[in-house]
Amino acid sequence: MEKDTFAIIGLGKVGTAVGLLLQASGYPIVAVSDVDAAALKRASRFPGAHAVEACSEAAALAHCILITTRDDRIGPVCEEICRNGGIRPGDICCHMSGAGGLDLLAPARRFGAQVASIHPIQSFADVDGAVANLPGSTFGVTADPSILDWACQLVRDLGGVPLVVAESEKTLYHAAACVASNYLTTLLSMVEDLYRSLGVDAQSARQAFWPLVLGTLRNIEVRGPVEALTGPIARGDVGTLRRHLAALRTGKPEFLRMYCLMGLMTVELSQRQNRLSPEILIEMKDLLKGGCEDEHSR
Repeated sequence: MEKDTFAIIGLGKVGTAVGLLLQASGYPIVAVSDVDAAALKRASRFPGAHAVEACSEAAALAHCILITTRDDRIGPVCEEICRNGGIRPGDICCHMSGAGGLDLLAPARRFGAQVASIHPIQSFADVDGAVANLPGSTFGVTADPSILDWACQLVRDLGGVPLVVAESEKTLYHAAACVASNYLTTLLSMVEDLYRSLGVDAQSARQAFWPLVLGTLRNIEVRGPVEALTGPIARGDVGTLRRHLAALRTGKPEFLRMYCLMGLMTVELSQRQNRLSPEILIEMKDLLKGGCEDEHSR
């Protein structure tokens, strides 16, 4: 079957990578657009595509318009495309924001287009890395009912796994993705900093903790977070917990509150293992709450 033609609006890492995967899957990329001249040079990776700065000019050449700008530009770009004749009734207009809803594409709806959002649950360090990492990733899909099946098939053609997300749940869905990626990065930065406070250089620090991180992730993948939980809280080792707090108060007080807040959540997780007495759980909670209060009073 002949596949839908696409215009990619925004040639950043996401737009370029997804465009390349669409192209590899047989979707004709007939036009690309970006207001940044340096980004527009990536058009060379789409042979035959019409490369222009004007988003409406690119959109008018395709049946499917994929807006891959930063989130706060999606609505204005969609409005500009519509205002300048880039949308026709029956077209499909999509964006790739995780937090943004279909309301960002309201102008296209008013002009008779069907709208959807497909968001990859993946991080993008560079274009080629994204092309390599996207296949096998889950994509959150939110779409008009008339094109939900089309949007899910598009994700499959990208090599992804569709996860249908109700529009009312998109922001919470995206918050979960941010915790999994961004906050994990921040947490590991904290780990690196703790090692470096011992006089270890950054490379040696990462070399030290990275096998532990990978082993933990593999355990979570196979067993789930409850059964994968190990360490002093899972064992009910209150003495070790006290020593941790004392060392942080002295050596890294800026991390004390974070340690205690994460510790309290870890106690809640350990409860689901049903291995510790209520008395031990209460003692650990009180100890960690006290650490939070100590930091708050500083």
